[in-house]
Amino acid sequence: MFISDYLLTGKMENLIPVINKLQDVFNTVGADAIQLPQIVIVGSQSAGKSSVIESLVGRSILPRGVGIVTRRPLILQLIYTPKDDRVHRSAEKGTIDLDEWAEFLHTKDKVYTDWDAVRKEIEAETDRMAGSNKGICPEPISLKFYSVSVLSLTMVDLPGLTKVAVGDQPDDIEIQIRNLIEQFILNPNSIILAVSPANVDMATSESLKMARDIDPDGRRTLAVITKLDLMDAGTDAIDILCGRVIPVKLGIIGVINRSQQDIIDKKDIKEAIKDETSFLQRKYPTLATRNGTPYLAKTLNRLLMHHIRDCLPQLKTRVNVMASQFQTLLNSYGQDVTDKNTTLLQIITKFASSYVATLDGTSRNIETSELCGGARICYIFHETFGRTLDTIHPLAGLTSTDILTAIRNSNGPRPALFVPEVSFELLVKRQIRRLEEPSLRCVELVHEEMQRIIQHCGNEVQQEMLRFPKLHEKIIDVVTNLLRSRLPPTNSMVENIVSIELAYINTKHPDFYNDAASIGSMLKSPELETDSKYQMRPRGSVTQGNGERRPRPHSVHFTQNGEVDSDKENHAPAVVGSRAGTTAAPTRGRPARGEASTWLSNILPTPRGEEEEDARRTPSPNPPPTTGGASNGPQNKSVTSIQDQESGPQNVISPVKPVNLLPEIPMQSGRMLNQREQRDCEVIERLIKSYFYIVRKSIQDSVPKSVMHFLVNYVKDNLQSELVSSLYKQDQIDLLLSESEHIGQRRKEAAEMLDALQRASQIISEVRETHVW
Repeated sequence: MFISDYLLTGKMENLIPVINKLQDVFNTVGADAIQLPQIVIVGSQSAGKSSVIESLVGRSILPRGVGIVTRRPLILQLIYTPKDDRVHRSAEKGTIDLDEWAEFLHTKDKVYTDWDAVRKEIEAETDRMAGSNKGICPEPISLKFYSVSVLSLTMVDLPGLTKVAVGDQPDDIEIQIRNLIEQFILNPNSIILAVSPANVDMATSESLKMARDIDPDGRRTLAVITKLDLMDAGTDAIDILCGRVIPVKLGIIGVINRSQQDIIDKKDIKEAIKDETSFLQRKYPTLATRNGTPYLAKTLNRLLMHHIRDCLPQLKTRVNVMASQFQTLLNSYGQDVTDKNTTLLQIITKFASSYVATLDGTSRNIETSELCGGARICYIFHETFGRTLDTIHPLAGLTSTDILTAIRNSNGPRPALFVPEVSFELLVKRQIRRLEEPSLRCVELVHEEMQRIIQHCGNEVQQEMLRFPKLHEKIIDVVTNLLRSRLPPTNSMVENIVSIELAYINTKHPDFYNDAASIGSMLKSPELETDSKYQMRPRGSVTQGNGERRPRPHSVHFTQNGEVDSDKENHAPAVVGSRAGTTAAPTRGRPARGEASTWLSNILPTPRGEEEEDARRTPSPNPPPTTGGASNGPQNKSVTSIQDQESGPQNVISPVKPVNLLPEIPMQSGRMLNQREQRDCEVIERLIKSYFYIVRKSIQDSVPKSVMHFLVNYVKDNLQSELVSSLYKQDQIDLLLSESEHIGQRRKEAAEMLDALQRASQIISEVRETHVW
């Protein structure tokens, strides 16, 4: 009963059993989140750690030997149980009249009174988890030791620090042991008991170095010096024990353990304690009362109680916070399903409402990291789709040669007097078709976003989906099929929008007609007016100021005998007019307009030369004699004389060259456009730009509206009904609401942890009511 003399009295003695209760509570659920106050023993291999523990216990209960023996953490709870204790003593277990007994957590309620059996159970449990090859395992063994002769302590025995792997140990055994020790001593609520042998230089102590690294202030480090009786002759440990070599804030205590021969001889620990007391009084008389195993036990008890007192308020707060967190987690897993029909309808309704809320932007959980749902669809409409349309140039892919070729092809065999309307329509339709591809891509992007919303429609729904994975899969299939079924009508509508624009080129559109009317300003330059005057003369030649006549090349035609017939189309109306005795000026001057008037020729201004010619012809019903003579002159000339009078090589037309020898496609590259060709190209370009902008604006407005109507709004309105009709079937409800295995396991673990935390909170509250501080 050597330790009972040092038992402390008072209510603070109740603190250590409280921590032991908490240790029991959390050991059942394997929780490491609660950092309970405890004493962690750290030291090099064979430094005497296990011997110190056995001295505190008073019994040989730990495996002993050479080399690494402790290969798993051992949480040892020393519990003081007087004879009148009715809390720990139980008639069912047969511990009413026992002075000492032990219990393992993994063996439940089995009581051990044979200390050899305890030691063998520790060895067997170690081999079961860590193997028999001297490896280590971080899983702790929990052992309770009840006695009438111990102070209440909670200690953790750890593997000893080593440097070199031996036997079958892994090469990184040193790193593994250090990591394991740090896992325990990093707990700010733990007391570090650094064990060092006295026959080794303190400056090389691995335990003290490690303790100082973790606890640089030394506020929770206590040093223990073992093997005082094994120091060299002529040396002592006075300087070490007084802290003059390496100071330790909580103190340095020297002890003497049993030797290996004493263990073999099974020397009683009580006898060893007596020998220790005699040695200290003989060798260190002035320090005997502040060293030895009894003083170490009392010091550890006092330090642990005060440490618990300081940690308990924070510990209670931590327990309450974790209880609240696990309660929330348990609620998220849901309760057991009783009415499956109602549960299924509730989940479907919750999912549909969450999906629509995400689309409308009314979800309770607003995403802050990225755009999603309706906001992303808006971005697709006005940023992605809008900018893509803006980057399409109205004349992209069109060159002046292409435009000129289209103008010539649209005239067929007839020479062009004016810019043909057909060429404009062909070219502008070609450009409008380029708007169809980005419009269909816009539909595809919106469809992808609506598919992505399934995974981002609320945490509450996600928890339900995780709980019922088969229901989750079915919901995804139904929504995916619904979205896929809306793609064809939406794409068809978008294609129809483009087709509608191609079906009818509305040249009377107010915005386009105003722009087209302003094209007349292009022809106000003197060069273009002169060119127009020459081209619009009703006769085959023009009398210039010097009296020289210049034939008009674009109105030259050839007869069958090779003679040149100039302006035959202009002669016919003149003859008819003279025969009928009527004024033929309006038709003689502009036969092309009179025969086939178009919107493009109406918006172009009348050339000034033609207006003067009309005014000159108006008073007389018959054509002037100069005009008639000019019309007959060129018919008697040869082709060579006509070629000599041509102003440019491009106007030379030879009937001698066979038509079938011309290339299939006239090549226009390698030459500059003349003024008329340049004017025609500019007119077509400006008209294409004006009409293209109108159509692009219309499509940019119509496509988003069509997507919203045919895809987005349709899905919003029909999602819930589609889910109910597809999923609410009696023969499928049981399968759909089959719970995931890991969710059930997590619910069970969360419930156990919540129960442990609630019991821990109750235990701490009961202690606080005793007002021990």
